[in-house]
Amino acid sequence: MEVKKLSISWQFLIVLVLILQILSALAFDPYRVLGVTRRASQADIKKAYKKLVRKWHPDKNKHPQAEDKFIEISKAYEILSHEEKRSEYDIYGQGRENQDHQKQQEHRFRQFPGNFYFEESFMHFPFGSEHQEPIDERHLLHFSYYVNKVVPDSFKRPYLIKITSDWCFTCIHIEPVWKEVVEELEGLGIGIGVVHAGYERRLARHLGAHSTPSIVGVINGKVSFFHNAVVPENLRQFVENLLPGNLVEKVTNKNYVQFLSGWQQENKPHVLLFDKMPVIPLPFKLTAFAHRDSFLFGYVYVGSRGAEEMTGQYNVNVYVPTILIFKEYINKPTDVIEAPHTKKEVINDFISQNKYLLATRLTNQKLFQELCPVKRSHRQRKYCVILLIPEATKSSQAFEAFLSFAQANSQDTLRFMHVYSNRQPEFANAFLPDSETFRGKSAVSVFERRNMGGRVVYKTLEDPWTGSENDKFILLSYLEQLRKDSTLLSSEAVLPDLIDELAPIFLVRWFVTAFSYISDWLEDLYYNNWREMIPLLSLAFSALFVLFGTFIIQAFCDSNYDRESKNPDKKKAQETTEKTVSSFTRENTSKNPRKGFVEVTELTDVTYTSNLVRLRPGHMNVVLILSNSTKTSLLQKFALEVYMFTGSSCLHFSFLSLDKHREWLEYLLEFAQDAAPIPNQYDKHFLERDYTGYVLALNGHKKYFCLFKPQRAVEEEEALGASDVDPSLPPGESRGQAGSLASKPIKGKLSKLSLWMERLLEGSLQRFYIPSWPELD
Repeated sequence: MEVKKLSISWQFLIVLVLILQILSALAFDPYRVLGVTRRASQADIKKAYKKLVRKWHPDKNKHPQAEDKFIEISKAYEILSHEEKRSEYDIYGQGRENQDHQKQQEHRFRQFPGNFYFEESFMHFPFGSEHQEPIDERHLLHFSYYVNKVVPDSFKRPYLIKITSDWCFTCIHIEPVWKEVVEELEGLGIGIGVVHAGYERRLARHLGAHSTPSIVGVINGKVSFFHNAVVPENLRQFVENLLPGNLVEKVTNKNYVQFLSGWQQENKPHVLLFDKMPVIPLPFKLTAFAHRDSFLFGYVYVGSRGAEEMTGQYNVNVYVPTILIFKEYINKPTDVIEAPHTKKEVINDFISQNKYLLATRLTNQKLFQELCPVKRSHRQRKYCVILLIPEATKSSQAFEAFLSFAQANSQDTLRFMHVYSNRQPEFANAFLPDSETFRGKSAVSVFERRNMGGRVVYKTLEDPWTGSENDKFILLSYLEQLRKDSTLLSSEAVLPDLIDELAPIFLVRWFVTAFSYISDWLEDLYYNNWREMIPLLSLAFSALFVLFGTFIIQAFCDSNYDRESKNPDKKKAQETTEKTVSSFTRENTSKNPRKGFVEVTELTDVTYTSNLVRLRPGHMNVVLILSNSTKTSLLQKFALEVYMFTGSSCLHFSFLSLDKHREWLEYLLEFAQDAAPIPNQYDKHFLERDYTGYVLALNGHKKYFCLFKPQRAVEEEEALGASDVDPSLPPGESRGQAGSLASKPIKGKLSKLSLWMERLLEGSLQRFYIPSWPELD
């Protein structure tokens, strides 16, 4: 007996272990979901996650469980992609992780012992318990679905969207209210959506939700935030306020004739709802919003004074909500439906069946394509009967007769319409023959569209349409023959696109857009929605910074200019340069009308850094060496020689005073001994060396220069090399003869400078490199 009891206990233990293994296998295992081992690296986990996301994304996979699988994959990746969460799962498992989160939330609640809101929520909505209901996955939104489906659909119905996240205590608090409102509004046709900010961060940011929970409304692609307390009354009012205020007009016995006669201007049927509620019902507003492009809606409160006149005229049952549709004839409705508990689908179908007038006026290409679709098959064949009538004669007998004919012969295969021939001349002329018969008169044409390119086959009645009984008989007999033989449409044409007669002008569109933008901005400002205003504030502050920064920099530059102008030597040099440049400008204005002067600045210790040491790469400074006695004449000749090269933006022109900076010049010339040998400093003629007329092309970035020697200097060097007695005198000449060289014109020194400048731009001149630029003291 003891052995038997022992075997039974072992069997029970084995069964218990198997059950535990099965339960653990059924539990959420992120490794199993992603299909990786516990030793998988982060790269392997990420690779597996991307592969599964591409496969199970709800926008690509239409499997019924695709959304559940996608959420499960996202949760698994969220755990395994974080090393801390992954290690906690490996040690404690999923159950221990939930317990830790629950303890953290309980610790948070203990921080608010005196707050009624948190105590009440904690008592009625225990966070993390088994009674917590999951998010309604039917309403979960993804970014692509929102952009491709919700936004276009918001032009037909408003959307109410809640943004939530995990471990959001307030989200649980508002959940019962949200469910109550969703059950009511979804039945009315309002779109419902839920965005999980943890898994759809891109969509949450796109909606502008920076905290959870957030509730937004979307209508016409525009997002509006809900700012009040989350109670059913406020949410219903929020949705109703999303709708435009002019959707439904209140109609009384004083204005109903004017309202119903508006079909002539609006070119739309009119819908009237008779009900005993003093306010316009929300379902009717939603219906009006969905069909606002095709109908005009009015509401009649049967309890108002004088409503008996309308209810008696149209035989309306005042105890049941009744919808009447009027077209061209306002004395009798075209269609009627009593809707005490009629579903919204039935009402939408009822209204859609009466979408067009008996003889709709063609005002744009879209309406024309809806009324006259292209023939797809023999069963979908539709013949369009069009009246081409001048606008001034619309109220005449011709139009009334055509309207009565359309009412008496309304069929699925026939569509009646009219067009103002003076507003659409090209379209109307395509149907009229080239004759004077129809000039200023009405005409009727029957046609069928063959393709989207505008090709039609048609037949225009031979005589103008006057609305007589004979005209009606001819048109009716022709339509009966056409029903048997479609080849009667013998003419063919290509119709031009219709002009949009109802399109608003540019100023109106601009005013409406500006008003909408300003109202949205004021609403954001009123509710202190600073996060959404950060881009606008950033732009404003950036503009102010650039504006004031420009003034500060300009003031700083002006102060530097004033400080430089205090230097008398520099001021004198600038005055001399300005005189030279202005003189040159008067002489050469006709040569180059684009730029009539040469800007030559003096190279001093103030301008030395910017004009040479920190010169931009590719730029060169052409410097003329002169003395106080030769400044005026050399600057004039220098400006003449380099004027043709001023079009190059990489060339700058300066002059250097030999009386001030002789040592700096001779330091540079030491690196060009083969081209310009310098006499020994102990020579008695050392200080008499004449460097006026030398030109240096300085490349500040690459630290090299090119040298131009005037013609007189070349002759003197040759004379110095041939004299053994006095290196400053040429052979066979006295000092008086040598002085005669200086008596020749100074301007002749720069006679070949233009040829040297051409070689400089070609890059064929010899370059002399230096280790660094010396200081200019």
